Amino acid sequence: MAFSFLTQSLAIDLGTANTVIFMNDKIVLDEPSIVAIDQKSGKPVAYGTKARLMHERTNPNIRTVRPLKDGVIADFNAAEQMIRGFIKMTNNRRSLFTPTLKMVVCIPSGSTEVEIRAVRDSSEHAGGRDVYMIYEPMAAALGIGLDVEAPNGQMVVDIGGGTTEIAVISLGGIVCKESIRVAGDVFTAEIQQYMRQQHNIKIGEITAELIKIHAGAALTDLEDGPEPYVVKGPNLMTSLPVEVAISSQEVAHCLDKSLAKIETAVLQVLEQTPPELYSDIVNNGIYLSGGGALLRGLDKRLQEKVNIPFHIAEDPLKAVARGTCLALKRTDKVSYLIR
Repeated sequence: MAFSFLTQSLAIDLGTANTVIFMNDKIVLDEPSIVAIDQKSGKPVAYGTKARLMHERTNPNIRTVRPLKDGVIADFNAAEQMIRGFIKMTNNRRSLFTPTLKMVVCIPSGSTEVEIRAVRDSSEHAGGRDVYMIYEPMAAALGIGLDVEAPNGQMVVDIGGGTTEIAVISLGGIVCKESIRVAGDVFTAEIQQYMRQQHNIKIGEITAELIKIHAGAALTDLEDGPEPYVVKGPNLMTSLPVEVAISSQEVAHCLDKSLAKIETAVLQVLEQTPPELYSDIVNNGIYLSGGGALLRGLDKRLQEKVNIPFHIAEDPLKAVARGTCLALKRTDKVSYLIR
């Protein structure tokens, strides 16, 4: 590669909540998937963390957009501007030539042709020359460190921001899969609704996210549960400020329905699994990745329901991005990339 400085390879985990970019085996960017746009000119003002600080705090001249909803692109222009902005942020060295970009981007396994096309188009508009896609559960399995090409059944449950991806993988392909739109964003919305109904207090998305992080749990009877998290906000009836301490038991209770949907989806995938692969999965266990895997006691809850051991990946938030990075190195050799 005489002109290797002219090509730049990026592995992008384009998530509903966070975007992670790997370049040369290192994380060069890990930012929230959000962009702030000036209403008058239509130009982006800020990306990632800066835009996240503005979220739900803007005046009428600026709007913050989360371009991805349920794992797929909902606002095409904003997505393109965001990808372009993120690529600019990774490319800090000034060079004479603009490097041609080779990218591998993650997509949910339940994506339709149109949704895949939207990701490809916005990546190409943002400057990608060679754009490959990889299904998220496949990338998660690679990132966890499983041997996906072996004739051995591996099962992955990836709970992201927009979708929960469940797949059984063998011989470098997905045998059976389920992609449901119940994940981190739904958990956050449920917490907001619960606070409104039970405590009569109005909270924003960011506060609900903080409750989920600090007091989030999947089981009501955790051994060493977190401290209750104190929330301040307006009372719905009087609009006067109130302070509420919310415990992990309450959070577990309010997320119960959504977690039950994830359990059902896991059981559905196990129903479709061929018997030989099923016995492999019982021996190997099921792997959890994505931000949802950080919910306290989730592995225990799923294990009680399914009777198969669950393992949480190390650094579950970055598992998909790591897997995408591994796929990027083997673009010419592997069958699981989509052109």
